[in-house]
Amino acid sequence: MNSKEFSQKIERLAKEKRCSLMDAILEFCKENDLDPGTVGSMVSKSLKEKIKADAIELKLLKGSASMPQGKLPL
Repeated sequence: MNSKEFSQKIERLAKEKRCSLMDAILEFCKENDLDPGTVGSMVSKSLKEKIKADAIELKLLKGSASMPQGKLPL
């Protein structure tokens, strides 16, 4: 599975379950018996940006002077 297919599956799962993208990734990992730490390379750039936007909106990322929007650990 490439990153585009993975991202599409995650977005579809998030819509179906009505959950955040991060929760969808964790659910996907649970369903497929994967370690969440191993799927980071499969997350596309656009999905990372969407996750980042969700995290900022939910105030899960703290901004700083040099990076006001925070940084994802991906």
